[in-house]
Amino acid sequence: MSTIIKNIKYLYQTEEGPGFKTKVSGADMAQIPYIEDAWLLIENGLIKAFGKMSQLTDFKYDVSYDASNSLVLPAWCDSHTHLVFAAAREQEFVDRIKGKTYEEIARNGGGILNSAAKLRVMDESELYDQSYARLQQVIAQGTAAIEIKSGYGLSVEAELKMLRVIRKLKENSDVSVKASFLAAHAYPIEYKEDKESYIKLIIDIMLPKVAAEGLADYMDVFCEQGFFSVADTERLLEAAWKFGLKPKIHANQLHYSGGVQVGVQYRAVSVDHLECVGEAEIEALKKGSTMPTLLPAAAFFLGIPYQPARQIIDAGLPVALASDYNPGSCPSGNMNLLATIACTQLKMTPSEAINAITINGAAAMELDQELGSIAVGKKANLIITQPMNSLDNIPYDFGNNPVKQMMIQGKFV
Repeated sequence: MSTIIKNIKYLYQTEEGPGFKTKVSGADMAQIPYIEDAWLLIENGLIKAFGKMSQLTDFKYDVSYDASNSLVLPAWCDSHTHLVFAAAREQEFVDRIKGKTYEEIARNGGGILNSAAKLRVMDESELYDQSYARLQQVIAQGTAAIEIKSGYGLSVEAELKMLRVIRKLKENSDVSVKASFLAAHAYPIEYKEDKESYIKLIIDIMLPKVAAEGLADYMDVFCEQGFFSVADTERLLEAAWKFGLKPKIHANQLHYSGGVQVGVQYRAVSVDHLECVGEAEIEALKKGSTMPTLLPAAAFFLGIPYQPARQIIDAGLPVALASDYNPGSCPSGNMNLLATIACTQLKMTPSEAINAITINGAAAMELDQELGSIAVGKKANLIITQPMNSLDNIPYDFGNNPVKQMMIQGKFV
């Protein structure tokens, strides 16, 4: 099956030459290569060729699509979500408006423990149906690669249930799905006074089961004051590596927790959140290949300080952006709104934001050799926009969906 897209106003994030770039860092994040008045050929789900309309030669193809006045660019890569959950937590939203802090709500049985209690009693098929509907919603908004975490189970069976749902989402969708095992998200109520036993449960019982069933790509830990310490995180990540699960870390959301440094030390694929970042964290990131991933929509929703994106980029580092879609601190997987928040609150330029949710988002899921740019041989996961002048319109025109048509693995959806 082959498809040609013609008369593209601008084809963004083009990449030519041998090999694929793995990420964009520092000052390079302000640039996105493009071709004006372009065409793009897709064959068997992969990008086959592209160029200027004036240089288009005869190709054999099955389908022709006219993209006049539209932009074409890689679909969004959302590298941090909690898309599988049982129920919304709108009462906590109201509680925060009335003055309660995130930590106070968590101490009173809200937050992650609230979600865990509801998920444990939900039937697996119902959990899948709800999650599938959410996945379709974010696809319609431009996302075609997504990482989904467990962590709302906090028991052996509930964590496995979540991971089985994630696997089923992967099997029943053409989007690229990565799974993270996040039992170290919080301490369940029954282990509140015996945290050591819960850590042993994760290491001795959960991890072997997850690995045996091939249910996860990554092991994530919420390294934060009041949750899992640096020492706890080290133990968990050492165990994860033994089972072939690479680390990802919730780091420095509420405090300077040491999560960034331990992430770099244990070769984490990414360290995520990063509201609390200073020179020590930046110097640590410079010593490794760990991707700094910012989640500003969560900061927006919680009303906490934003991540210092400018400081990180100006230090020559790459930045990825991800939604943190979850029922408590960010009940939205809308990457277009995320780009707006990045521009208005983190002072990232539109090009920096788009780089952060395409090629760098792909790198934060180790998908940069398949997705994130327009390159021959990569998957044809594409956004065809509504008519617009340039990619700057995507974060500028906030509240409106810029997606006219989605293509995933060469198929219109």
